[in-house]
Amino acid sequence: MQTTQQIQQVDRAGQHGQPALGIANFNVSHGRIQVVFDVSLQVRAGEMLAVLGSNGAGKSSLLGGIAGVVNNQGSVTVNGVNLERLPAHLRSLKGISFVPERRGNIFSAMSVAENLDIGLRLTAADRQAAVKADILELFPILTKRMSAPAGMLSGGEQQMLAIGMALGREPSVLVLDEPSQGLAPTIFDLLQDTFDTLKKRNMAILLAEQNLPFATRIADRYIVLSQGEQVAEGEQSDLHDHSRIMALFMGPKG
Repeated sequence: MQTTQQIQQVDRAGQHGQPALGIANFNVSHGRIQVVFDVSLQVRAGEMLAVLGSNGAGKSSLLGGIAGVVNNQGSVTVNGVNLERLPAHLRSLKGISFVPERRGNIFSAMSVAENLDIGLRLTAADRQAAVKADILELFPILTKRMSAPAGMLSGGEQQMLAIGMALGREPSVLVLDEPSQGLAPTIFDLLQDTFDTLKKRNMAILLAEQNLPFATRIADRYIVLSQGEQVAEGEQSDLHDHSRIMALFMGPKG
């Protein structure tokens, strides 16, 4: 049996030629109902892949399956390491950090500082201070809110805190479910700057979005889901053809 220390010793560079994140023939079910069908994708280190689709397309289910919080079947690898049979907490230790959509992604009654400390709990003790300082450098507004209850933050500040908690685990792969949902457009620039910084640090980012203009600004590549099926994929330049992408949102039966 692997010890926690062994599990935490993740080769973040990955095996030669391997993507930071790869899934193949991936299926997700809620109980007996299958909601994602045979999706395959890869995300390289330093790259952002957007999963696009309308409400109910299966985006959240796909991301939850990859993180291990939803029943899933199919290949999941991080830096060439097979995580297929691992539960969510071990996938997190292997390098996947998941930020669910805004409902429930922070502990509202606890302070900002306490939330950040929860995010750091799986990080080696001698790394925690440096990692926390780095998070606060990315999101300096949180420095002024450390003693405030997290539930009293603005929507944009709460999203920064949720991302900061995820970064506390020093992940190889950051998985975000609709980070722009419900946020003021003024926050988008800050999020874009944050994602650009993380990509420069060689982090792989997978996010689900239905805000196409925002995805156009930040994604390097994309896939489109419709009714749980992967109906298209392409490069960032293709995203400017909004009418084509919106037609794909509707799927072949749309």
